[in-house]
Amino acid sequence: MALIEMTVALSILTVVGLIMLQLSLNIVAPRQWALQQSLTDAYLSYERSYAERVPFATLTANSGSPWPVYPNVSATSVEVGRLPGGVPVMGMVTRTRMADSNNYPIDGGSGTVLTNPASLKVWKVQSVLTYQIGGRTYAKSRTVIRSQ
Repeated sequence: MALIEMTVALSILTVVGLIMLQLSLNIVAPRQWALQQSLTDAYLSYERSYAERVPFATLTANSGSPWPVYPNVSATSVEVGRLPGGVPVMGMVTRTRMADSNNYPIDGGSGTVLTNPASLKVWKVQSVLTYQIGGRTYAKSRTVIRSQ
């Protein structure tokens, strides 16, 4: 009789242990999501600061610019960061730039001396980060307006 009672007690403890494990995994999943969102936001902060600090001559160069003229894009695979345990979070950064329509034709626009008397050169610089979490693909973007 004692053997049956011990078997039932052990079975009940096993079931309670499995339920507790499932509940703890349900609590950890949102934390992983928040951690990955923090990593991607931090990486896009880097992209924004890079777009703001790169010299204007380098930005607008026909070759060698990190942001090619739209519709051309520059796609680079990047490590966004690492999760606890050293698991890397990988993503793809796609960069492009678009000229303002009021730029002079030599600068990619259709402006004239009347519409752009200050000879401003204005470019919209865009970086898009795509990454996967749980088999689903997500995208975040940052856009910076540069002028000279």
